Amino acid sequence: MAVQTIAGNATTAPLDLGPAAALSCRECGERFELGPLFACASCFGPLEVAYDLPTGSPEELRGRIEAGPDNIWRYAPLLPVPADVADKPNLNPGFTKLVKADNLARELGVTGGLYVKDDSGNPTHSFKDRVVAIAVEAARAFGFTTLSCSSTGNLAGAVGAAAARAGLRSCVFIPHDLEQGKVVMAAVYGGELVGIEGNYDDVNRFCSELIGDPLGEGWGFVNVNLRPYYGEGSKTLAYEICEQLGWRLPDQIVIPIASGSQLTKIDKGLQELIKLGLVEDRPYKIFGAQAEGCSPVSAAFKAGHDVVRPQKPNTIAKSLAIGNPADGPYVLDIARRTGGAVEDVTDEQVVDAIKLLARTEGIFGETAGGVTLGVTKKLIEAGVIDPALTTVVVNTGDGLKTLDAVSVTSQATATIKPSLDAFRAAGLGTA
Repeated sequence: MAVQTIAGNATTAPLDLGPAAALSCRECGERFELGPLFACASCFGPLEVAYDLPTGSPEELRGRIEAGPDNIWRYAPLLPVPADVADKPNLNPGFTKLVKADNLARELGVTGGLYVKDDSGNPTHSFKDRVVAIAVEAARAFGFTTLSCSSTGNLAGAVGAAAARAGLRSCVFIPHDLEQGKVVMAAVYGGELVGIEGNYDDVNRFCSELIGDPLGEGWGFVNVNLRPYYGEGSKTLAYEICEQLGWRLPDQIVIPIASGSQLTKIDKGLQELIKLGLVEDRPYKIFGAQAEGCSPVSAAFKAGHDVVRPQKPNTIAKSLAIGNPADGPYVLDIARRTGGAVEDVTDEQVVDAIKLLARTEGIFGETAGGVTLGVTKKLIEAGVIDPALTTVVVNTGDGLKTLDAVSVTSQATATIKPSLDAFRAAGLGTA
């Protein structure tokens, strides 16, 4: 097996990453020993974790999972983590609610069952807690002392919180103009928070340079040199959705696209469940959702291209504002292979969808959730999503993080004097 070494980040310590067997190039298939690596030494393709998956009957494995804790560690036999991961200090994210959204279904004309996978219930109120939890275990295995990332907001908070819990130092990097709520949430955990003048792609380039500098020695960048492990956390969304549906695949699933990693790893998780016999092998469709102001993958899909042309982001959905998404080409492959699609919506449609989800199901999603539901609505109306089939919409974060998006149109209905006469005069309290 070939070994790739990144200056300052190599480790010779014995590794315990459970069923993880190697890193495999997604382009040429070359395999590498487990380590803090992210690019193939032969073709520079991205690396991902390859496994020795559990053997035995599906019934036995289902039983082990169902007997596990009510968080992502119930799936430890399928993740690059040590067997005793649940005993380590971590935030224990996952196993969030799968909400049967009957009110929303009636509004959208869905008859086959509509569900919202609501990941706002994670410790820092976004799905990023899942991916960071896996990255922390890799950081421990490789002896890193500082946890870092480039972030559009949610990841910065997740890294700060996870590092604090794990007893690690943190230093995270964000675009200088993020929503204030996300800035505060990232800073409150006590690590270093650095604003970079520029957009997310500028921040990411800076972090890539820091990894190769002596200043970055001992640093684990969760979405750079730990990226193969970090990405595996998104598989747990697929595992949970299928388990919560009674160990069956959804017919259709709509997923927001930032880097595209979440969508590709959800597909990987569904394929693993099929391979292990935990769900019946049958067709499913995956749909990707972007904001019109940052829609490079959607544009490529509509044009029939295999290459994603970078864009300069300009959207209220800042958590999805990655103009050069690393997994964009793989998203295109999955959407086409499964018979899905990639679509985008305007900022106005994002706000309308946030309010629709809140009004119908009592779920206040952030702008990324508005993008996903907005695209779902658009594709149902266009006849692309079949309303007669079971559909899952992924809400990745809490609307309290992006209040500015709806603050202008979500105000007090009226301000009155404290009297019944004033209440009646305002015409309030009547159907």
